[in-house]
Amino acid sequence: MDNSAIYVRERGNLRRVSDIVLAQPKPVSSCRRTNPFVLRKANFIFTYNAEGSLRYTTKSLFEITLLFVADNIHHVDSLVGFPEQIGDRLFAAAEENRVFLNADISPKALQLFSDAYGEMVLGSLCLRNRFPLLHERLDEIKTFHSLKSLDLFGCRLGDDHEIFQHLTSSSLASSLIQLFIGGNSLSDVGLQRLTAPIRMLRKGLDCLQLLDVSYNPISVRALRYLTCLPKLENLDVSGTSLKLGTGLKTTMWDLLRLNYSEKPLDTFDHLKCKTEGRAQQVVNQWETNSSQMPKQKKIDESRASALRFFGRQKFVREVLNAAPLVCESEEETKRERLHFFRPAANNHIPEKQTPSTTNNQAKPAWHNIKKRQRQSERCDSSNQSPPTKRLSSSALTAEDMDLLNSY
Repeated sequence: MDNSAIYVRERGNLRRVSDIVLAQPKPVSSCRRTNPFVLRKANFIFTYNAEGSLRYTTKSLFEITLLFVADNIHHVDSLVGFPEQIGDRLFAAAEENRVFLNADISPKALQLFSDAYGEMVLGSLCLRNRFPLLHERLDEIKTFHSLKSLDLFGCRLGDDHEIFQHLTSSSLASSLIQLFIGGNSLSDVGLQRLTAPIRMLRKGLDCLQLLDVSYNPISVRALRYLTCLPKLENLDVSGTSLKLGTGLKTTMWDLLRLNYSEKPLDTFDHLKCKTEGRAQQVVNQWETNSSQMPKQKKIDESRASALRFFGRQKFVREVLNAAPLVCESEEETKRERLHFFRPAANNHIPEKQTPSTTNNQAKPAWHNIKKRQRQSERCDSSNQSPPTKRLSSSALTAEDMDLLNSY
């Protein structure tokens, strides 16, 4: 365990590894001041028998090896192919040693487990109104590429956040089904940037079925950016600039093939969204650790003066105690729910939307002449082709081309 040479046998060949620095054993207190006993004590389990006498048993070689790998998890190349039982034990050992609280090691360690065990590490993540945790642990959150549900409601994302690139990445394309991004001050420009890689490159969010953009300052214009989601079945636009009416219902059906739900959908109920997986306790540790401010006695004088000068402690306290960006009151949330859903294939279009004259009279006011022609052509072609083929190269506007050129 000192700085001597390390040899590794791999595929029958013995090679020397010189660039790996193993973790030093944790100091163990002992009544005797003999170093050999201190090193050996970590490999024994001390208990008391029925008579009150001290007894000890040795740990198994598997447990000793498991703890050794957990302490040096950042040197492991891959866990792909290891049994799930061993991966579970190794993850628990790393969690017990608080490996995932180390910002320098936790991203690589979580990436190892996510690549090997995917959804078992974390299948659902709820960060509703927990924006400090999102900003502090963004690198670790990006390693969860097998999420089926992600709740970022009230996380103050704005129109240009780094998490948008992860949402539209190929790692989440085949797994993410539910996405909640309400209460984030997301405007039409932000929704355009979020869906730009999908509309231009046809990659990302291929399996998304539920989307919550409620309590964001978006308008009817932003709905056309959602036409790139082929499997979208449920949409929540409550608390936005959209007003319920014949024009909104017609636009929803023409663009997204969604109908208005008279009753609030249970799929948007927050009670059903929670963090699930092996890393659930890790997320709780992150939140608990971030709320505990560092003690001033453990910081040297220069760093302590810098913290006092910049006021970081006061800033962190204000961020943690700040109220999330959500709706004003509970009465407003219950006043009007704009939930839309995709009807079954055998259901017919509602009577208000079937006549062609009604569609022509209920065109939205935000369309200009060219957009009306393009919209009518798209509606005619969508009646004969599946929703996944509704988009064409002509659907890209000048704003989309400017955004594409900026990459």
